[in-house]
Amino acid sequence: MTTVLIADDQPLQRMGVRMLLEGTPGLEPVGEAENGAEAVRLTAELRPDVVLMDVRMPGVDGLEATRRIVATGGRTRILIVTTFDLDEYAYDGLRAGASGFLLKDARPEELVAGIRAVASGEAVVAPSLTRRLLDAYAHRVLAPAGVAEDPRLRSLTDREREVLVAIGRGWNNTEIAERLVLTESTVKKHVGRVLAKIGARDRIQAVITAYDAGLVRAK
Repeated sequence: MTTVLIADDQPLQRMGVRMLLEGTPGLEPVGEAENGAEAVRLTAELRPDVVLMDVRMPGVDGLEATRRIVATGGRTRILIVTTFDLDEYAYDGLRAGASGFLLKDARPEELVAGIRAVASGEAVVAPSLTRRLLDAYAHRVLAPAGVAEDPRLRSLTDREREVLVAIGRGWNNTEIAERLVLTESTVKKHVGRVLAKIGARDRIQAVITAYDAGLVRAK
């Protein structure tokens, strides 16, 4: 059973999501929060597997709440639910430690799939969409010329660095295998090692690390 905390300042939004979760086998809503501070408190108290986190909430917003929850080092994963076309905070949510994001107008089955993906440790955002997202906002985090190399990269082998660059470009495992002339099983092993060495919780965080380190730049 995957437990879910719903954090949204709109009562109707919370009610709709709760009804969806209650009618879906394997998912259980365990609480609701109407602001970020309450989301942080309830996460510590209930320890849900996933928090569905709105961004714009009164007081402590969803971004700050995400930072505080992630900073505790707990197992709870954050899924930002936002309207990307109108809300550039989606990128900041990923940088804050969220494991992905979905649009608020996502179909019910997409939300359910997203929750299950995040709960299992996967990233919700597809590589192609991740690339477009980062291309749109990467200018905010690109490392200036001449800065020291990110210490997270020092333990990477040359091949692992190539794989990190490929991840940063939004390539999936099949594309990496084809372009680096590797088997997909080998790519999966490299990806796992890269995530472990740079301390990334998932593939999205690895993409952001690649941008932060200046390995990948927006086109």
